[in-house]
Order: sequence, then C-alpha cells, then structure tokens
Amino acid sequence: MLTEDLLQIYADSFRINWDLPALSQYGEGTTLTYGDLARRIARTHLFFKECGIKPGQKVALLGKNTVRWIVTYMATLTYGAVVVPILPDFNPIDAQHIINHSDSVILFVSDQIWENLDFEKMPGVKFAISIDTSEVLAEMPAVAGKAKKAMGSLSKKFSKLYPLGYTAIDVHYNFFQADSLAEINYTSGTTGFSKGVMLTLNNLCGNVVFGVRSQLHFRGSRALSFLPLAHAYGCAFDMLVPLAVGTHVTVFGKLPSPKLLVKALGEVRPNLILCVPLVLEKVYRSQILPIISKPSIRRMLAVPFLRKTVYSKICRKLTEAFGGEFSQVIVGGAPLNPEVEQFLHRIKFHFTVGFGMTECGPLISFTPWDKFIVGSSGRTLPGIMFSKVESDNEAFIPGEICVKGENVMRGYYKNPEATAAVLDSDGWLHTGDMGTISDAGTIFIKGRCKTMILSANGQNIYPEEIEAKLNNMPYVAESLVVQRGHKLVALIYPDYEAMDKVGLSHEMMPKVMEKVREEVNRVVAPYEKIDEIQLRASEFEKTPKRSIKRFLYN
Repeated sequence: MLTEDLLQIYADSFRINWDLPALSQYGEGTTLTYGDLARRIARTHLFFKECGIKPGQKVALLGKNTVRWIVTYMATLTYGAVVVPILPDFNPIDAQHIINHSDSVILFVSDQIWENLDFEKMPGVKFAISIDTSEVLAEMPAVAGKAKKAMGSLSKKFSKLYPLGYTAIDVHYNFFQADSLAEINYTSGTTGFSKGVMLTLNNLCGNVVFGVRSQLHFRGSRALSFLPLAHAYGCAFDMLVPLAVGTHVTVFGKLPSPKLLVKALGEVRPNLILCVPLVLEKVYRSQILPIISKPSIRRMLAVPFLRKTVYSKICRKLTEAFGGEFSQVIVGGAPLNPEVEQFLHRIKFHFTVGFGMTECGPLISFTPWDKFIVGSSGRTLPGIMFSKVESDNEAFIPGEICVKGENVMRGYYKNPEATAAVLDSDGWLHTGDMGTISDAGTIFIKGRCKTMILSANGQNIYPEEIEAKLNNMPYVAESLVVQRGHKLVALIYPDYEAMDKVGLSHEMMPKVMEKVREEVNRVVAPYEKIDEIQLRASEFEKTPKRSIKRFLYN
C-alpha cells in the first residue's frame, strides 16, 4: 500500500490553492476557484447526510462532461461513498442494468438522459437528482419527500453549520482505509456485457501519485478536459491528477470534432494534452498527409537538408494546432497507427504513448516524450507497478502481459468467476494483451490475445497490425481482419466521403479496394497477406468507448 492518503491530498490541494481557478465549462465563462469547489463539495456532503447516504454506499453518475459532474464525483469520493461513473453513450437498458447491478442508492443524471430512463425499473435507487439543475427528479415511495426537503433546506442548514462562511480551515475529509472501495467503473468490453471494475482508494492514489511525481500537471497550469470523464483514462489524468496539484481544468462538454477541438485548444492553450489515437490520426490524415503527398514536397523530403526544414515547419504547424504551449501530448486508450507514430517521431513532435486499462485505474506504463521509444507503450511505472510476459524469453518472444502493483483492481463487482479468470492467486493481472518487455521494463504490445490468429503453417498473426496498415490507405474508413476457413479476410467500411470529394463513383469501390489489398500485401509478411476483401455498407458496431465489437464479426 502507498503511504499517501488520497483524500488528504485533495484536502491539502483545496486549502493551498483556495483562490486559484479550478474548473471552467468551455464556452460558458463561469469559473469555480478551488475554494468554490471545496464549498460545493461540502454542501453535497451535507445533502448526502440529510438523505441518509452512508460511506460505502453506491452513487451512480450518468451524464456528459460538465463542471457539475466533476463536483458530484469529487463530493462522492471525499464523502467515502462509492462512485459509479457511467458513460453517457450506454443505451438506457444497459445504463439501468449497471445502476441496478452496482446497488446504487442515488442517481445523479443529466436531464436529457433522464427522459429515456424508467425509474420504476431501478428499484434500489432511492433518489434521482438532476446533475444540470440539482432538482430532485424522483424519489422511492418509502422515502418520498426526503430529498426534496433536504434540498430545500440545504442553504439554511449550511449557513447554520458555517456561520462565518465555509473557509479553507474548514476543509477536512474523514480517513478511510486505503483498500476501501472508491469506484466501480463498468467496462464497455468488446466481448460481451460490461463488468464492474472495483477500484480502491489505493488504486486511484497510485495513478494520482505517479502523475504528481512526474509533474504531468502543476500548480497554475491549464488543462482542457475532452476525454470522457466516466472512462478511467480521462477521469485520472483530466480530473484526479490536475485537481491534486492546483491545475485549472476547462471542461469541454461538446462532441470533440476536430474543428471544435482545435478552436478550444487554441483558446485554452493547455500545458498538457491527453487524447486518444483517433484525434492525432484524423489530424494527420486531414492536414498532414495531403501536404506530404504533393510531388513538390516529396522531392524536398528526398533531400536531407530540405527534409529537415519541411519537418520543422510541419511540427510547428501541428504544435500550434494543439494550442502551442503543451509539454507533450499523451496518447492512450488504444494503439496509435504505426505510420502516424513514426512520422510524428521523425518531425520531433512532442508526444508519447502509454498503456493502461480500466482494471488499473488505468495506468500501467508511461515514458515522457523525450525518452519515448517508437513502437513501445512506455515503461512500467517504477515503484508502483511490476510487469512480466508469459513466454520463454519476454524480451523477444511475445506472450501475455501480466501486471501487479498499487494500481491493480480488487476485482469485478459481484463476479468472482470473471475475477478469477484474470487475477491469479499471486496478484498478477492477466491483461489479455500480447507483447514483449525489454530489460528496462519498456512494453511493446503486439495485439490482443483473443484476436490473435494462428496461420495454417503455425505463424502468429496479429490482426491489429494489418488493420493499422489498411486504415492508412486511401478510401478506407475502418477495417477488421478475420479468419474465414483458411482465408484471411479484411472487412472494410469505405471512406465514401473521401471518394465523393475526388469524384470517384461508388461503383469503382471494388477496383479501388483490390488495389488497397495489393498495396498492403506488398508490405506485410507472406503469412499475413490478405486473401479477400469484403465491403460493408455501414460502420462496424461499436462500444461506448468507440472500440469495434469484434466478437460480432468473427
């Protein structure tokens, strides 16, 4: 166990940074200081108490990224209750299942999502509260009126409790054991229904302590939060770490389209950026690829001196597009396309790729941009996590990556069978990822164990590597490589928008894709060659995390 107390970290941060800006909602102009945040947390604590909510009980949180969402999360955490953050992309039936399965007794929900929920089908929920307005939306008949009464008298009781006003010296959170349950985060797993990952205070603290020690965020720095906060990656590094050190977090609640995101980045100018690969890949394909594909630029890139100049200009342009004042862009949540990764490294763009999973809240490995090795997923967190590969030679022969340490979950909520399948008796978590680990602890991921294909001659094929090459080809929007009989088949959803832009008729698609197949087959190993391409008329079905549900297509 770590010696640091997570809730004490926040009590100290709120007191020390009392007058500094803490939270802003992008485009709305209102900013909460750390003092305002602490005050709102204290009011929520009083509301919990008046409603009879006890530490250890479950509080579900369902809505898009907002300042109010963060206040509710932090209030639940510091009260000693268990946060159940639910991605707003879950359909109503799945969301209700999660609320019921988690044994949540109170639900904070956005008004828009509430319209599609059925309170009667959530029998364990005593109160439903609007995140947007704090209005009591519904109450269980047995406690009818209790929440409304508590909400109605909250200001009066709060003033009576703090007659001189709530000040920095009033910030104090009760002590809870480090192994106390802090959060149940439901995965959007691609192999079936979600599992509730039980994260303890110590698990969250491991991520926060690493972020603080690494100075990813710092007092007075700026952050733009656009990743889903209900997902472990955004929750830890766009919220928990920044609020532990005095960072000003601007919450971007809109759907992060490239155009809107670039505008917001230019206005906020964050000092650290967290993103998923899709963001960088879209920028690369829309802004960089058209430039470096021009014949004149290709000729310049063939000359070493001119190449350096071109790369420098592209790097400056890309850096400015992301706000111009960041120390590094941290990519996580999925593998970064190798072609994009290699190009960004060549132009000396400040980026790095980490490795994590919800079951580790999420971080497993990380290396700062100036020490990052292309093709890797960073180094196992020193002093916090340990890693190994189940193979005869973990540095050269791929095997399943296993990890243990401070960040590893307690298990899956009410699912001992699923827990036993991934957590062994020695505390090693089997990640389900195939890869190698260097002597220095640097992790190199090949693909998922369950997606690995065994060729007819016994070779291991990692479909993700072939898909990365396919997805970089013109007119390919997304792809999935599967085995059908003894054939390797690429299922492709074409980029019809790109075709329309250049005047290519859809009838030409089979010929275009045959050329794609030939191009990819020239750069893969003989046993990885694609035998057939099958076109799709619609996008692949995805999880709320935007991962393709592979199990539907195998």
